[in-house]
Amino acid sequence: MRDRIYVCHTFYHVYVSLLKEFALPKEQQGKATMVLSKMSNNFGDLKVRLEKSGVFEEVLEFDEKRYTFFPELLKYKENKHKFFLNLINRMIFTKKFAKLQETYVPVDFSEYKDIYVYCDSDPIGYYLNYKKIKYHAMEDGLNSLVHVDAARYDNRGNFGIKAFLAKHNLLFIQNGYSKYCVDMEVNKIEGILFPIDKHIEVPRKPLQERLTNNEKEMITDIFIKNKDTILAALNDMEDGRKNYLILTEPLCSLDIRKQIFGDLAKEYGKNGKVIIKPHPRDEMDYEKEFPNHTVIEKMVPMEILNFMAERPFDMVISVMTDLNGVEFAKEGIRLGPDFMDKYEAPEIHRQNEQI
Repeated sequence: MRDRIYVCHTFYHVYVSLLKEFALPKEQQGKATMVLSKMSNNFGDLKVRLEKSGVFEEVLEFDEKRYTFFPELLKYKENKHKFFLNLINRMIFTKKFAKLQETYVPVDFSEYKDIYVYCDSDPIGYYLNYKKIKYHAMEDGLNSLVHVDAARYDNRGNFGIKAFLAKHNLLFIQNGYSKYCVDMEVNKIEGILFPIDKHIEVPRKPLQERLTNNEKEMITDIFIKNKDTILAALNDMEDGRKNYLILTEPLCSLDIRKQIFGDLAKEYGKNGKVIIKPHPRDEMDYEKEFPNHTVIEKMVPMEILNFMAERPFDMVISVMTDLNGVEFAKEGIRLGPDFMDKYEAPEIHRQNEQI
C-alpha cells in the first residue's frame, strides 16, 4: 500500500499540497504522488520542476476529460422538464461518465492509503465514487465554500432528495456529500452557509508560517522560472507614490474582463504605480492590453508573493479572490458582488443568494 496521492487542477492546489507535505515529519516526506490534471489548466513545465525538487516520489499528468468530450453523454444532460425524468438521466449520467473516464486515469488509486482531491466536482470525483474508493476532498480555493456553496447551488431544487441519493452513490454531489468522500478540508468553517459534519477545518496560515527559509526557496524555485525579473518588478517601488497590485480573475467574458481591469488600472493608476498579477487560468494577454503597467507572470500563485516582496504593496485589489492569505500588502480590498453588479447581471455571480 502506498502512502499519499494528490490530484491537483490548479497551481494553488499544488501550492497547498506542498504546504501539507512540508508539514509532515521528515521521515514521512518524499513518499507522495502528485497528479496534475490538464483539464482546466496549462501547467507548462511544472511537472519537470516538481520532479527536480524531489518533494514527491512521483509526478504524473492526467488527461482528465469533461463530459462534453463524450458525445454519447450529451443526451443525458438534456432538460426533460420533469424532475424525476431529469433525476433518472442524472443517475445514468453519473455512472456512464465515470466509466468513460477510466481510460484516461493514469494511476491505480486503490493502491493509496490517502487520496487528496481538489475540486472533486471535476470528473475525478465521479470516477472515485464509481470505483468505490474513499478520498479526502479539498477546497478549490481559499475559503471557496464561504463565497460559493457550489454543492447546493449546482443542485438547487429538491436538494434533500439529491443529497440522499448521493449518500447512497446513486448520483454524485461534490464537497462532502458523496458516499466515498471521507471528509473535506477547508481553511475555515465559519461563514459556510450550510456546514456539514464532513467539513473539517485545516487553516492554511499555520502551514505557511511554519515553512523554513529553505522550504520557501524550494517553493519559489518550483513555481518561478524568471525569479530575478519578478523580484525586480515587485521591489521596484516608487517612493512617495502608492503601489497597487491588481489580481485578475477569469470572471466573465473577455470583453467585460478587459473593461473591469481597465477601469481598475485607470482608477488606481491616478495615484500611483499599478502592477497586474493575472490569474493562472486567465487567458487574456495583459501585457498586450495594458502595456503601460507591469505584469507579473500568471503562473505564480498569489501566496508565493508573501516570500518575495522586500517591502509590502500599499494595497492589493481583487474582485472575488479571497485575500485572507495576503501578507505582501498593507491593505487589501475585495470588491465583491456589488462591484460586479455594474458589469453583468447579478444572478451570474450571486450564487449563495440563489440557494
